[in-house]
Amino acid sequence: MSGNIISELADSSLKVIREAYESHGDSVIFLTSFGAEDMVISHLSWEAGIPLRHVTIDTGRLPGETYEIMDRVREKYGFCVEIAFPERKAVEETVLAHGINLFYKSREMRELCCRVRKVEPLNRVLSSAKAWVSGIRADQTSVRAVASEVEIDHAHGGITKYNPVLQWTSRDIWSFIAENSVPYNSLFNRGYRSIGCAPCTRPVNPGEDERSGRWWWESGTKECGLHVNERTDVILERGK
Repeated sequence: MSGNIISELADSSLKVIREAYESHGDSVIFLTSFGAEDMVISHLSWEAGIPLRHVTIDTGRLPGETYEIMDRVREKYGFCVEIAFPERKAVEETVLAHGINLFYKSREMRELCCRVRKVEPLNRVLSSAKAWVSGIRADQTSVRAVASEVEIDHAHGGITKYNPVLQWTSRDIWSFIAENSVPYNSLFNRGYRSIGCAPCTRPVNPGEDERSGRWWWESGTKECGLHVNERTDVILERGK
């Protein structure tokens, strides 16, 4: 992969990050799960001296390795990571009614679990924000393929959503990580390619799509609900 291409992608992404922060300051949050794409955003922000507000959702079912990379972000970059948790009562009622591993029973039950543990905490966080930054890539799913680098998020009250690494490929991401000594979740060294909750994530076999390790017992497009927009209005689109 050409270093010039990676440099151009990084410059373009940094413009989006800078625009997000200069437009909204502390009212923009960066929702990070500490995936490879998220680590690129953290590194770019740190390198440019942009104090992007880092927020993560702890579902209560995360792998230990995710907590490890969370601490590495604090130590290396100095970002204070804010943690949003699901409502205790909602989790207790869901587990009582459907069991601790309800997500294996049906797609409906899996989506319920995601809603309680991930979507509702995100909604709570975004209710007081003016904008948010995500690490999605267009080539990950059909839902993300129609996203734009800067768009209106109607699912969250019409706030602005910034997707600075939307046009990157997985190869681009990992080239940047290698070239800049960016820390990453150690599960990637064990064949994982997309990391979520521990019981819903497995390593990817050779030749499989990188998202195939998420909810592998389901077929079709798979999303947890964090990045599904009811309607998208493009504000600014770069790199196409």
